[in-house]
Amino acid sequence: MDNIILIGMPGSGKSTVGVLLAKTLGYGFLDTDLTIQQREGALLQEILDQRGLEPFLDAEEAAICSVECTGTVIAPGGSAVCRQGAIGHLKELGTVVYLRVSLEELEGRLNNMSTRGIALSPGQTLADVYNYRSPLYEKYADITVDADGQTLEETVAAVLRALIARRDGE
Repeated sequence: MDNIILIGMPGSGKSTVGVLLAKTLGYGFLDTDLTIQQREGALLQEILDQRGLEPFLDAEEAAICSVECTGTVIAPGGSAVCRQGAIGHLKELGTVVYLRVSLEELEGRLNNMSTRGIALSPGQTLADVYNYRSPLYEKYADITVDADGQTLEETVAAVLRALIARRDGE
């Protein structure tokens, strides 16, 4: 297990689970949303509002493709799967784990859609994004962990079990 990449919808727990997973494994932690903000000199929501969705996805792809690390849990934005260059680079960096959460659970978790920096086209709903991205998460994941109705600790434990099972099965 060189790097572990957590993918999934906004609100699936990538960043919070990622920090706990990194502490448990003694790994570093990288949230690529912060990499985007540092490279672009703007908040994610500002980039989306001022430049639009496609330029945001371009900036995200460039930021992700700039990442080179080892021994790190990486939490990319939920839209990382929308660009082949971004998800392709992440897959080269390590094991991709999809934190799968139902739409109903996400709707309960996300109460700051307009300020969170979620990559939406004008008029798109969370359900639209979920329906578009879910097959992509499934496609690119090496491991899928169901995170519905679990505490952070339970999700971390499930990810660890899945990583160990995958390692021992190889």
